[in-house]
Amino acid sequence: QVQLVESGGGSVQAGGSLRLSCAASGYIYRSYCMGWFRQAPGKEREGVAVIDRDGATSYADSVKGRFTISEDSAKNTLYLQMISLKPEDTAMYYCAADYGLGSYGCRKLRSASFDYWGQGTQVTVSS
Repeated sequence: QVQLVESGGGSVQAGGSLRLSCAASGYIYRSYCMGWFRQAPGKEREGVAVIDRDGATSYADSVKGRFTISEDSAKNTLYLQMISLKPEDTAMYYCAADYGLGSYGCRKLRSASFDYWGQGTQVTVSS
């Protein structure tokens, strides 16, 4: 069983920064696709960023240039560095992982493609 636990969320004013972490435990497959998704009240869950085993990344247009996804394989930890935060970024942020997606499927940022999910960490950006 794979478990994912997010941390690092909080409240910040517009223009501020936050760094989210996702710690993975259990059996970790060598080939993977990991990503961050977010969901605001009344809205559908949307993909934010993904990274595959080779380090290739993909971002939603709304966060490109402001968010950076990275991973530390030695610590089985995924990160999301967020700068220049906007009120529109307010949402519950979820870490997700899948161990069967190829690079094409990984970069599509589709929540239905991911099998493992964390419980989320709240990010609130005030104007």
